[in-house]
Amino acid sequence: MPAAVPLRQSEQEDAEGALPEPRVGSVYLRPCNPVPGEALTFDLVDVLFRSTPARRRIRLQQAVLSRWAEKNAPGAADEIAQLSARLSAPRSPVCGLALDRPRLMGVLNVTPDSFSDGGDFAAEDAAITHGRAMAAAGADIIDVGGESTRPGSQAPREAEELRRVIPVVRTLASDGILVSVDTRRAEMMDAALAAGARIVNDISALSHDSQAHAVVARHGAWVVLSHMQGTPETMQREPRYDDASLDVFDALAAHMSAAEASGIPRARIIVDPGIGFGKTARHNLEVLRDIALFHGLGCPLLVGASRKSFIGRLSAGEAPKERLPGSLAAGLHALGEGAHILRVHDVAETRQALAMWRGIRDPEAAVQEILR
Repeated sequence: MPAAVPLRQSEQEDAEGALPEPRVGSVYLRPCNPVPGEALTFDLVDVLFRSTPARRRIRLQQAVLSRWAEKNAPGAADEIAQLSARLSAPRSPVCGLALDRPRLMGVLNVTPDSFSDGGDFAAEDAAITHGRAMAAAGADIIDVGGESTRPGSQAPREAEELRRVIPVVRTLASDGILVSVDTRRAEMMDAALAAGARIVNDISALSHDSQAHAVVARHGAWVVLSHMQGTPETMQREPRYDDASLDVFDALAAHMSAAEASGIPRARIIVDPGIGFGKTARHNLEVLRDIALFHGLGCPLLVGASRKSFIGRLSAGEAPKERLPGSLAAGLHALGEGAHILRVHDVAETRQALAMWRGIRDPEAAVQEILR
């Protein structure tokens, strides 16, 4: 638990001198109980250092954060100021999609072997019909993928992935639907973007294919940089972290730096901590607990916990299609921590849960929306 610092500013000033100086090094900020929106707002913030567990987190009022940093962690004051600015900065619309409210990305696997719905939409007509149905049900983005990335999966041949994906992308994009392509391959990205996709969703954060950065930069596309430890073939073979949340943050920060260096601006990057990709059930829960930490990267935040296996492990071992309640619980938690986009399989059900969640948080706005 964080070290408790009194909330009244005068009491906080008195307590500052009693706090031991943290070991300055990597420092992180986690907003507490943030109010979601294009610009995150919050009153309290956890300052995290890679230090002893007892003093790893110090909770402060945001209003005194900079003064506390100058007094107690002068070597990290500039880094804390930069993180604080990124936390509160407004997020740009994604392909024109404003982030003033949560958005849904519908999962469309055009594969015979995906973990949750393998084969259901492998046929082109079935995939297109399902993509249109998800859009009608409230999906803001349709994420089309032709490679199963379940643990232990083997990638299809590139020609096969192209055959599966491109006709579906082209048709849905021509319908005016915002389409992303879920792939690790540069040639696949290039073809899908040419066919009308506007977002690349890469679980390897553009690290799998040496040409991926150049393709995304050339097209001026948005990109989802996801975290994965290892590859789909190896990622669940005893994944290990010193601190799952902080290690994932650092890895995503490094991927962002590589993307920016290759000509992809931060303003076109979405980050995804990669729930289920190279993580045990405990790692997934730790990352979800600390999900607000990732706002410090300064980008829209996407979370995809839908139907993941750790939900069944925590419950009664339910099959993927029976994990909707757990998926909703994880998704609504992420939204409460300011996540901007949920990647989900069950769009209509999530849309209903989202409507109730928004209504409880802001009843007046919900009633006005009903009366329109």
